[in-house]
Amino acid sequence: MDKKYHALVLGATGLVGKALVNKLCQDPRYARVTCLVRAPLPMSAYFDEHSKIEPLVINFDELQDYQGYFNVDHVYCCLGTTLKKAKTKSAFRKVDFEYVHVAAQLSRAQRVKSFVWISSLGANAKSRHFYLRVKGELENAILSMPQLPNAAAVRPPLLLGERPEQRTAESLGIKLFSAVSPILLGSLAKYKPVSAHDVSYQMINLQVF
Repeated sequence: MDKKYHALVLGATGLVGKALVNKLCQDPRYARVTCLVRAPLPMSAYFDEHSKIEPLVINFDELQDYQGYFNVDHVYCCLGTTLKKAKTKSAFRKVDFEYVHVAAQLSRAQRVKSFVWISSLGANAKSRHFYLRVKGELENAILSMPQLPNAAAVRPPLLLGERPEQRTAESLGIKLFSAVSPILLGSLAKYKPVSAHDVSYQMINLQVF
């Protein structure tokens, strides 16, 4: 009998997280999908006909207290915020660096098969752009972590999809890049906006089965 896998998802209510959880629910390789969330999951937004989802509301400031839940096969981290929503750089860094870094450490402690998280196109620890610098610093921290051999970052450009909150600057960027997408060829193709479904599919393909 083929092995059935257990996935842990952080950030299941976001644009990519929701698409990812729905894909995992439809993937016959997975028997369970545990979701660590800040608030109760709106189950009507998920297609869980096989009752795979196991939601758990937690305090992410105390993520280390939930180490036992990282005893799974695969960890998917879709956590992330914006400077506008976080309001301060330190609050942004707490979500986009600290929470994800702690998740990677807990994954290592539980010897997961693989850990995949969302970074960003252009992530660079030496970037002058704060957002890209934080993403780059996180990549360096996780990819250099000993005893976490199967860690991988997905680096999407602008994401297409319906968000619960309005992001004016991002919406304008999507419209601009969508308009010029037909001429973004060769090395420029990486700048084309992508759907959350494409990103979630890439995350699953990066896991080690």
